[in-house]
Amino acid sequence: MTTTPIRQRLSPARLRKLPSWSVLAAGTLLGGLLGGAYGLVTPPEYTATSYVIAVPTDKSGPDSALGFAQAYGRAATQLAVLGDAQVWARVPVRTLQHDVRTATSPDAPMVAVSATSSRPGLAVDMANAVSRALTRHADDTSDNTQVRLVQFSRAVKPTEPTSTSTAVTALVGASAGGLLCGLTLLARPRQTRPDDDPLPAASVPGPAAAADVRGQR
Repeated sequence: MTTTPIRQRLSPARLRKLPSWSVLAAGTLLGGLLGGAYGLVTPPEYTATSYVIAVPTDKSGPDSALGFAQAYGRAATQLAVLGDAQVWARVPVRTLQHDVRTATSPDAPMVAVSATSSRPGLAVDMANAVSRALTRHADDTSDNTQVRLVQFSRAVKPTEPTSTSTAVTALVGASAGGLLCGLTLLARPRQTRPDDDPLPAASVPGPAAAADVRGQR
């Protein structure tokens, strides 16, 4: 028995009569709720970073160390290195491929190895394991490259998550919801009001009426 009144309240005609600010407010509120819910259900992620530095031997120079640091930064996420790192990190190679990233500097012969995980301790283990495996591979070829990799800084356990907080996701969702509703309001066809009726077009007299006018003259 209450179905008909509810349908009448939610009819398209009644919704079109709502003020624009109410549509924007509803979209902003809905977007904020969805963004906050996403932040709550998504587990926080932690990032740990270790650093290794390329050191030239007596038979090479700083430029050679800088060049090999760039090369080792690209090789750190290859299977040859990750295959050894998985033993120390105790995770599959696929996890290391997905959660480990490297970065190098064009000015310093240093490689940063960063690992991300929902567990801070696992992030530390993965970063240190990849750095250790990379250092071993560099030492095995140091006779040919004349460059060694040395552990510059081990990864430490992060105390704060690096993922986006729930407050930020709620704010982003609210902004997106308000923006989408605003664009929808701008794109909808403009309603014609009674006082906006166009003026009647001027009529042009036909041939017969024009002849009568000449006859009267």
